[in-house]
Amino acid sequence: MQVDLNCDVGEGFGVWELGADDELLAVVTSANVACGFHAGDPSWMRRTCELAVERGVVIGAQVGFPDLPGFGRRHLEMTEAELADAVLFQIGALDAFARAAGARVAYVKPHGALYHAAARRPDYADGVLHGILRFSAPLAVVAPPGSLLGRAAAQAGLEVALEGFVDRRYTVDGGLAPRSQPDAVLTDLDEVRRQAVRLATEGHIAGEVRTSLATLCVHSDTPGAASVAHEARRALTDAGVEIRPFVRAG
Repeated sequence: MQVDLNCDVGEGFGVWELGADDELLAVVTSANVACGFHAGDPSWMRRTCELAVERGVVIGAQVGFPDLPGFGRRHLEMTEAELADAVLFQIGALDAFARAAGARVAYVKPHGALYHAAARRPDYADGVLHGILRFSAPLAVVAPPGSLLGRAAAQAGLEVALEGFVDRRYTVDGGLAPRSQPDAVLTDLDEVRRQAVRLATEGHIAGEVRTSLATLCVHSDTPGAASVAHEARRALTDAGVEIRPFVRAG
């Protein structure tokens, strides 16, 4: 049994730093690098790609809404064409920095409100997918179980990695608890360990539907994110789960 461990990184902006990227990139196998729309800027993108390559971590483009003030967690109405352009722009910008560091962007994962919109709305799923397909090389896609984007990407012949979260609480119907809920983010390390192993070995459960997961995520802005990532990896290893990237480095 194997699983990938991914993390959102490169989410600083200018002199503002968010997350313990250096520590996290020593633990995870895939890096969802912010592309300057919801977080990040050119210098953060360069530094993060260089560090990921140094650590042997696969680089993915974390594409988001153009919403720096809201950290991409506010929904924006965009047409399919506007969204496809925004997605392609972000992938291309990050890929330039990945190439300069000696790698390539290998996959795409939407961020925040775009992640949820592309999972539920056909127009957003199509907009994100069309931006990905217009890139010069085929890219894998990270999506939650039951996602419209994941389904459309698979139908288009792209590799799809279904994702779970070791630091987010799930509702009884298999959805993520809203961040407005006080206990939506898991910071208790015992809970993190249990959830990481459960997701890797049992998969995502929604009603009667059980889905295997290819990758597990740690958010860099979760309090104590580095410890969360370390404990999740340790628990997975102790449970006999191999930690490895879900896709080869570009």
